[in-house]
Amino acid sequence: MSYKILLGPSSFGETDKAPFFKLQEAGYEVVDNPFKRKLTKQELFDLLTPEVIGIIAGLEPLDREVLSRSKLKVVSRVGSGISNVDLEAAEELGIIVRSTPYGPTEAAAELTLGALLSLLRKIPRMDQALHAGRWEKRIGTQLEGKTVAIIGYGRIGKRVAELLAPFHVRLLIVDPNLEQSAVGAAELMSLEEALPWADIITLHSSGEACLLGEQEFRRMKQGAFLLNVARGGLVAEEALVEALDAGKLAGAWIDTFGMEPYKGPLCGRENVVLTPHVGSYTLECRQGMENEAVENLLAVTGKCC
Repeated sequence: MSYKILLGPSSFGETDKAPFFKLQEAGYEVVDNPFKRKLTKQELFDLLTPEVIGIIAGLEPLDREVLSRSKLKVVSRVGSGISNVDLEAAEELGIIVRSTPYGPTEAAAELTLGALLSLLRKIPRMDQALHAGRWEKRIGTQLEGKTVAIIGYGRIGKRVAELLAPFHVRLLIVDPNLEQSAVGAAELMSLEEALPWADIITLHSSGEACLLGEQEFRRMKQGAFLLNVARGGLVAEEALVEALDAGKLAGAWIDTFGMEPYKGPLCGRENVVLTPHVGSYTLECRQGMENEAVENLLAVTGKCC
């Protein structure tokens, strides 16, 4: 039998073919993602044929049903989060799960800072106007001196805090797994405590459980800004739209969505900056993560096949 490896990420190998060739050189037939977007459960059922023993994974729903109907030996995630993988089911089925936890840190943190400055200074709106032939100057807001709440203080959250330091902001850290000693000069608070103080709220937590719903938006400071480069499910979209329309939020940047590609009600709102889930989309980051994911996969399949 000729074993196969399925590629989940829609852009795998676009910036560097070396990871793709490594799989071929190891003797595997590579099955590309034919849809060039996040695969659905039904598509996974069809693509995970008995010959497919490994998947280079993106954010596909690798739940118990999908895993149990496959012959997978290894799930190798291109990225840090593995909340889309049923780890309990994988362990029971003998499927080894690997990820690239450090890969997206710098890229996602830099994008967060860039998006924040762009949002505060209303750069996208002025850019669009000038491209349309309109000379429209808009008054923005400075970052210096603001209070920033970082929700989730893992690798990316910590790096965002480091990048913010030169701007002399007040940092509030929300992470129930930490003690005050772990956040240095920043202030460790509960989410409930931090929201009324924060001029800027940036999400970097793991998991899919909703953190910001109608009640949390009510607690936020008037005119706050929200940024989400973590997971779409962390924010209740309907509550976010209501907060924007009511002026509770001055603006938002959203990079991740519950349903992707996104075509929802945030589209067209001029105080919302939207990006198509590109937190890790730098040449350096993609090449590093894709190579590491392939090496992780080969380290496992070389022992079992």
